[in-house]
Amino acid sequence: MRITIETLFPQLIASWAREALIGRAVERGLLEIRANDLRRFAGNRTGRVDDAPYGGGAGMVIRVDVAAQAIDEARSAVPPADEVVLLSPAGEPLAQPLVERFAGYRHLMLLCGRYEGFDARVEQFVDREVSIGDVVLMGGELAALCVAEATARLLPGVLGDAESHRCDSFSSGLLDYPEFTRPPMYRGLEVPEVLRSGDHARVASWRRAQALLRTARRRPDLLAAAPGDDERRVSAALAPDDEEET
Repeated sequence: MRITIETLFPQLIASWAREALIGRAVERGLLEIRANDLRRFAGNRTGRVDDAPYGGGAGMVIRVDVAAQAIDEARSAVPPADEVVLLSPAGEPLAQPLVERFAGYRHLMLLCGRYEGFDARVEQFVDREVSIGDVVLMGGELAALCVAEATARLLPGVLGDAESHRCDSFSSGLLDYPEFTRPPMYRGLEVPEVLRSGDHARVASWRRAQALLRTARRRPDLLAAAPGDDERRVSAALAPDDEEET
């Protein structure tokens, strides 16, 4: 898969793409990350891509022609971009089902703004706008990295355990169950006995119950999409004084 990230600061992307599991995936040819400089479409000797906003106001706006040329390039690439995504606080929230959609593409383009953002006409040239939360960053690069990493980890061979992402939070519609490792006791906090029992059926049942309880306490909105039996199980198990088992 290729992920093309259009930005005014390509080195921010390039350094990230060399590290950890993403770097290994790139080295093994499982993933291609292209960090392109939007300034190549500036059309002037200074590389300036922004201008003052019509109507006045603070800050500068990135020109529509600059973004449009970058998008045209991605759409005519081989393979062409399956989708062009603008990172924007006004976009739809990034969620796991959308990431899973992206992971099925051959080529995904992510467009990163800076300053006061892009000329609003850019929205007419993209397929989708995506937000990573109700915050405003200095630019779209960190948001693009969130999208790229969430997508890349779903690609075959990127993670050490091909099944590990299937148990992640949100993949099942619930938050993940709590995990523990050695030492079994630390500052009075003990690993639950069931996890040390060796009884795989009990462990699986405990993990499912804990995922449900954790979701009910921390993200009850997610339970609206849970199967009916799960919802009844949570209602029966979750008394006012209940605690997540740790």
